[in-house]
Amino acid sequence: MLNARCLKPKAAFLAALFVVVPAVAALAQEALQPPLAEKIRKELTIHGQTRVDDYYWLNERSNPKVVEYLNAENAYADALMKPTEPLQEKLYNEMVGRIKQTDMSVPYFDNGYWYYTRFEAGKDYPITCRKAKTLKSKEEILLDGNKMAAGHSYFNIGGWAVSPDNTVLAYGVDTVSRRQYKLHFKNLKSGKLYPEVIPMTAGFAVWANDSKTVFYPVIDESLRLYKIFRHTLGTPAESDAEVYYEKDETFSVAVNASRSRKYIFIFSFSTLTTESRYLDASEPLGEFKVFQPRVRGLEYQPDHLGDKFYIRTNDGAPNYKLMEAEPGRTAKEDWKEVVPHRSDIYLQRFALFKDFLVLSERKDGLSQIRVIPWGEKDGHYIEFNDKAYVAFPTPTPEVETELLRYNYQSLTTPSTIYEYNMKTRQQTVLKQQEVPGGYQPEEYATERLAAPGYDGTLVPISVVYRKGARAKGPALLLLYGYGSYGASTDPGFNVMRISLLDRGFIVALAHVRGGSEMGRAWYEGGKLFKKINTFT
Repeated sequence: MLNARCLKPKAAFLAALFVVVPAVAALAQEALQPPLAEKIRKELTIHGQTRVDDYYWLNERSNPKVVEYLNAENAYADALMKPTEPLQEKLYNEMVGRIKQTDMSVPYFDNGYWYYTRFEAGKDYPITCRKAKTLKSKEEILLDGNKMAAGHSYFNIGGWAVSPDNTVLAYGVDTVSRRQYKLHFKNLKSGKLYPEVIPMTAGFAVWANDSKTVFYPVIDESLRLYKIFRHTLGTPAESDAEVYYEKDETFSVAVNASRSRKYIFIFSFSTLTTESRYLDASEPLGEFKVFQPRVRGLEYQPDHLGDKFYIRTNDGAPNYKLMEAEPGRTAKEDWKEVVPHRSDIYLQRFALFKDFLVLSERKDGLSQIRVIPWGEKDGHYIEFNDKAYVAFPTPTPEVETELLRYNYQSLTTPSTIYEYNMKTRQQTVLKQQEVPGGYQPEEYATERLAAPGYDGTLVPISVVYRKGARAKGPALLLLYGYGSYGASTDPGFNVMRISLLDRGFIVALAHVRGGSEMGRAWYEGGKLFKKINTFT
């Protein structure tokens, strides 16, 4: 059975389509006819404008006619692709052969325990584990997804969190493939589940410091996260208290703990605006306070460590800047600058340590990691050598450590976890993704190119190919681009790509406008009335 964590079926079909035999096209023209969806007129009126959607009825998931039509589409696809089945099977086996079936994540230390996830050969789901104090201790299995998935046609574990006293696990499970998670609680001493099950959640919860209270978001029928509830362990879910209701349907909500674990934050966010509330995690029955009142166009994300709040914000800073605030004085008029705005560098996120500030940035479309000792102004950047790559800090729960963990990968370099000493600047490889089958990175090459858009704007393109492919004249090209919601397309490693590269393909990732590769202006330049920029 294929390991569901690694291989998407589409990948095999995509590769097959690009090396498809000519007979398929002839077969489609001469023998096969695609199914035609029935047109049922539906008028939709909003903002005084009416539009007609003849296929609106396909939204009806439980309508037998919808299921019948989808089955017809699947049958047509199967028939159309039948001549390529031997190639599909070959590609499938190649891709599966490059997945290490028995694997384990790099353990991280948090509140007295080492946590890690491992996979076993022939099984589809992760096994989440921990060991007390040292990695030589006895393994304790928190969640075995393989056993939990038994009897379900679909199964997914959402977020999970251990209580501050290390005795209870809160976790979410979705068995309907609709991101409708049920929240469960497990006694880690006895291994037994608490009786309460909370439906229609986002799949995660945040603990208060009493190890008895959690806060969690719930979803509505449209899957919008719109309310935050408080639950007391061992009580019926029906008695949970609603602590926040986001009435504006253009906003969603989330909940998170501060880096210091002193506060719990409720985040309200929309495309253009954010608002935060905070509560002392040791007073779970208290009232959340507004950090900075909502202002259209103002985005900010606070965190806390030591005796200060730190805030990433776009207030007068399209590419964001970092500010600080004192407890009790959190309105933006009282914020003080820590890292100024820079027009050529996009501040993505930040991480707080006792002695260091770590910034995740972007410059010229590539990610950077900057380390600044507290009290210094500039700090230093971790050096990377590839022409196209992605690097980002990974969770390091301990705030007093000098060791930062980060992930580095490129179009040719498999995902690699480094441990970096922020004081000495020495680093160690903790783990690199193993690619069975004899993959050799030096047999492949990458380039960083740029192509002008219709308005002359240069669009970065990351390219990878097997060495020698370009020397043979024109080659097959797979060009991929995505530009929406500010999501960046990073030039990371993809083991599925190797089957294309080994067949002479060149793969190119176009970092088009609508993403955030080149900063906030890059995102703004590919949305709304400027959406045309994404495609040209």
